[in-house]
Amino acid sequence: MSAPALDRSEPDPAVAALIAARPHLAMHARDGLVLEDVPLNAIADALGTPCWVYGAGTMRARLAELTAALAGLRAHVHYAVKANDHLAVLRVLAGGGAGADVVSEGELRRALRAGIAPRDIVFSGVGKTVADLRAALSADIGQINVESAAELAMISAVAGTTGASARVALRVNPDVDAGTHAKITTGRADNKFGIPYAEAAGLYAHAATLPGVEPVGIALHIGSQILSFAPYRAAYARAAQLVAALRAAGQRVRRVDCGGGLGIGYRDEPGAAPAAFAGALRGAFAGLDVELMVEPGRWLVGPAGVLLAGVVLTKGDERFTVVDAAMNDLVRPAMYDAWHAIVPLSAAAALRPVAATDVVGPVCESGDTFARGRVLPRLAAGDRVALLDAGAYGAVMSSTYNARPLAPIALVDGARWAVIRPRQPVDELWRAECVPEFLG
Repeated sequence: MSAPALDRSEPDPAVAALIAARPHLAMHARDGLVLEDVPLNAIADALGTPCWVYGAGTMRARLAELTAALAGLRAHVHYAVKANDHLAVLRVLAGGGAGADVVSEGELRRALRAGIAPRDIVFSGVGKTVADLRAALSADIGQINVESAAELAMISAVAGTTGASARVALRVNPDVDAGTHAKITTGRADNKFGIPYAEAAGLYAHAATLPGVEPVGIALHIGSQILSFAPYRAAYARAAQLVAALRAAGQRVRRVDCGGGLGIGYRDEPGAAPAAFAGALRGAFAGLDVELMVEPGRWLVGPAGVLLAGVVLTKGDERFTVVDAAMNDLVRPAMYDAWHAIVPLSAAAALRPVAATDVVGPVCESGDTFARGRVLPRLAAGDRVALLDAGAYGAVMSSTYNARPLAPIALVDGARWAVIRPRQPVDELWRAECVPEFLG
């Protein structure tokens, strides 16, 4: 059977180009692929595959780069917890000075458990429940981003029953297309997020009259994996105009939450540059005297994570390369047709002749496919590979579909590494389940 045709015109980057684009990775002749200073084969030997590996030093370095770019802007970074909510990840980023952007009571409690101060937590999300709001007010967090007039009324009512005061920012929908995947764009008028721009000024004035509510600013977020800065400039220009209009009407506006969405390079292309992002912020808000908040997730942690997998077998004259990781581990390719680089862990395997192959998992779904027609060094049973840039929306979206236990997670920090989640025992899959007596 002949090898499958490529499903795009853009050629696949070579292994050397993929590694060269990622300074936290290196290919050593003896040790193979190394993350920071730890050979990934050593972790796979200890934990088996599939398994996740994150680089703490990589996360710190990226946070420091972003923070340096924002210098002089009165801007604070609030990490979007949904990208990767492991306590160790939150602890690393909190240690670098980041706050948290959360979207559920569970994420709020995770952030607090990781040591993030309540004043540095922002609660976002379109469907906050009364329980969510009570938890946020009880913790006295820094800000709640309001998504609608109905939610504003809920916040005031909950605050009235608790005696608390809620600091709120109105999340405005600027009707700006971020130019990204339809499933991760959030700033168009037909998206479910935010308050229509034309209604924002009136609702802000109304918020100022409500008991238990202190309006402190406006918020916006236009999408995820954004690589062009034109959408940011357009959205931030609208935000700046709204701030000026609110102040002209006598309202107090001291903060603008600018959201996140900075994209990364999944192939060998550069990701969004923090300096250019900071430039968009300066261009829009210079002279407005506002505190700025930014909420990156993927940009901070995506490149810092890999998913290790073992090759089970090849079939169909190498048309298919079957690995032991699956869509229940990393769902992004199945959900978004997302592209993740695939690199052999062995230096010798990386030098083999290349051929096009479909890299697939063992789950009983045709969608359990990591790559179609991917040009890779020829792989054989027993080889190991790393799926790169899997630190965001990877393990956090994993499931136990097909009764597959959750994979373990290791954290690398320079030359050290530790297990931060062991492999889930198979019997834990049903430990919380009950069979009613009437079934016998």
